[in-house]
Amino acid sequence: MFFTIPTLLTWARIAAIPLVVGVFYLPWPGPTKNLIATSLFVLFALTDWLDGWLARKLNQTSSFGAFLDPVADKFLVCASVLVLVHLERADVFVALIIIGREIAISALREWMAQIGASRSVAVHVLGKAKTMVQMVAIPFLLYDGALFGVVDTRIWGTVLIWIAAVLTIWSMAYYLRKALPEIRAKAR
Repeated sequence: MFFTIPTLLTWARIAAIPLVVGVFYLPWPGPTKNLIATSLFVLFALTDWLDGWLARKLNQTSSFGAFLDPVADKFLVCASVLVLVHLERADVFVALIIIGREIAISALREWMAQIGASRSVAVHVLGKAKTMVQMVAIPFLLYDGALFGVVDTRIWGTVLIWIAAVLTIWSMAYYLRKALPEIRAKAR
């Protein structure tokens, strides 16, 4: 099931990364680059919901799709956070928290799968909340302007990315705590 419609949408999120990053290297005015990068990010972030919905609706769920979907999310989020750090719109500490957690939890999930304990680190509401807040904060920071002439997206994006960082640490602690009994059992 490498090339079903849902899986192609997931691949599109990965393909979007050079587009979102590359916009900032074009010789266009800053606000134009910000708008295009934001639009691309939002469009491709929405495919995260759409690919899952289509996979269920079309009965095209697969273990490969279940693997690729979170990988695509992590790539898109991490690349965007690095762009924001480069543009000085996000703190490097936030980037370290977000990227470090993704690496740590991915490694934990892989190890738990190897020992047959995947269920102990299944996706939790904290992880979903973290992702949702990131998916709102990042486009706000990419846009970096006054939305509808009223909402200062830099301020709101900064507040939200720090909330996402807190949720990132909280969800990591939750997953580690859930995995601890399995880790202790296998360490004996």
